[in-house]
Amino acid sequence: MLKQSCICPCFDQTTTDELVVADRDPVLLVSGIGGSILHAKKKTKSGSETRVWIRILFSDLEFKKKLWSLYNPITGHTESLDDSVEIIVPDDDYGLYAIDILDPSLLVKLFHFSEVYHFHDMIDMLLASGYNKGTTLFGHGYDFRQSNRTDKSMDDFKAKLETAYNASGGRKVNIIAHSMGGLLVSCFMSLHNDLFSKYVNKLICIGSPFQGAPGCINDSLLTGLQFVEGLESYFFVSRWTMHQLTIECPSIYEMLPNPVFEWRKPPQIGVWRKCSVDSETPIKLEVYDPVSSIGLFEEALRHNELKYDGNTIAVPFNTTILNWARGTREILNKAKLPDGVSFYSIVGISYDTPFGICYGSETSPIKDMSEICHSVPSYSYVDGDGTVPAESAKADGFAAVERAEVKATHRDLLSNKTVFQLIQKWLGVNHMVKHSKSSKVVDMADSS
Repeated sequence: MLKQSCICPCFDQTTTDELVVADRDPVLLVSGIGGSILHAKKKTKSGSETRVWIRILFSDLEFKKKLWSLYNPITGHTESLDDSVEIIVPDDDYGLYAIDILDPSLLVKLFHFSEVYHFHDMIDMLLASGYNKGTTLFGHGYDFRQSNRTDKSMDDFKAKLETAYNASGGRKVNIIAHSMGGLLVSCFMSLHNDLFSKYVNKLICIGSPFQGAPGCINDSLLTGLQFVEGLESYFFVSRWTMHQLTIECPSIYEMLPNPVFEWRKPPQIGVWRKCSVDSETPIKLEVYDPVSSIGLFEEALRHNELKYDGNTIAVPFNTTILNWARGTREILNKAKLPDGVSFYSIVGISYDTPFGICYGSETSPIKDMSEICHSVPSYSYVDGDGTVPAESAKADGFAAVERAEVKATHRDLLSNKTVFQLIQKWLGVNHMVKHSKSSKVVDMADSS
């Protein structure tokens, strides 16, 4: 959806006001899956960088060339098929650049594609509330293809916490985590509870899938993800192109529905199948729960492959990643909020959120399970933000100071006025102060 904008919004009209020195504890913003800019950096002397996520122009081509990846069980990382580049997250503007406008090109600003304005409005709100970049306001973007608990993920997050803590003169940090960012923070809390207690004052989670996002994640492994809908989707990475990456992303497997969680109604995958000729019933509905669905994933993806640089590469369901993700789930289940750390939760509600999925139909059954990957599913829905079920977002397992339900979609939670009012209240910031805006975002990578 295009928002109303000025004649030329790509050139910010805001001038820098006098610096406001406000008494603020530092805030660290943590993005979720797909919520960080990724650059492909050449492994050459020049080290030139190209933005590969997100970009509107030539998105599908650049994604296939530089971001298609395979999981390396030796390193524990998902690595690009293009071995001439490494995927990095820019840390400009104290980490805020990577999570602000995810495609900061002039074209995007000109037409104000709201889908890629990520933490932008929240950053503006915090700046207007007296926070200052580099002293009391920081961002943490990360390579969201990777597991939430690798040593690198944990070390990078620790480094950002230390930076915010030290820059503010040793004041504890208030974390605001969106979506999967809540899982990354929870992994750190579970694995490094003493450090979490040392550096963190408050944790605010917004729409985090603590027990998974059954409908969206199950379907992403079988048919892919569509991050942008409507007209803009024609300029964006295709669902099939995204599918070939999600199968090799530990982060996706880590958001599968928790099989030991006591769901009100267990999430299920249904498949209308055409039976053999000698079967008593020519068509039957097979139903899979979070445990038995693993066999479905394996069967449906057994012939999945992609073509890259003239080679055909098999990309089946990755059981090695699944086993790693099971370990992550155990870590998340053991996360304990340290004494002295306050927890707050915002849950998106009032939107139909995919929960159960069904492939095929009585009139058009699935003959071979591999057909699922090229089919259009039907969904059953529960209440949530359109992506994360409210039931999952509420089931954090922490003693909350306050919880709030807000009518908003998963993405719009980051720009919702009610959410902003809650954040200001919980941070103890209830007044606005004169401050420069964050809109001066320039593209720091080659957008060609």
